[in-house]
Amino acid sequence: MEIRIRETGAVMYEGELRSYLQANNGPSYEILTPEIAEALGVDVLLEGPQATGTRYQYSQRSGVEQIDGKWYTKYTLGPVFVDEETTAAEQEAAYQAAKDAKQSKSMRDSRNVKLAESDWTQLADSTADKTTWAAYRQALRDLTKQSGFPWEVTWPDAP
Repeated sequence: MEIRIRETGAVMYEGELRSYLQANNGPSYEILTPEIAEALGVDVLLEGPQATGTRYQYSQRSGVEQIDGKWYTKYTLGPVFVDEETTAAEQEAAYQAAKDAKQSKSMRDSRNVKLAESDWTQLADSTADKTTWAAYRQALRDLTKQSGFPWEVTWPDAP
């Protein structure tokens, strides 16, 4: 659990508080109750809501905030682009392109596994329905042509 020291605003884990108190001959306690927290001048830090955004953003911790008398972790959307050599818009476009490329590779890798697993259906001595399996395999190859690719993919069902 994390706590916030009222006097300084410092945030630390409860174990760090215990170590600090022990090193400075402070009081010890079994469980951090509201009464003990009040006596020590600390507040329990509650988990705040995660920030939500697009697939190109993530929730990142950004300090603490007080809401209705209680302290919460604060989250903002990232990434925050601060490279001074290029504009934030250029950095964001490059970041999005990299995320798209990574997702695209992941989808193609999954597709390639499914193709490899069905290679046997196209062998000359296979008793599988070659036409049905060939259509499935073509649908796998056509995944990249779907309008939502690489983020929204509808996988074909294997025969």
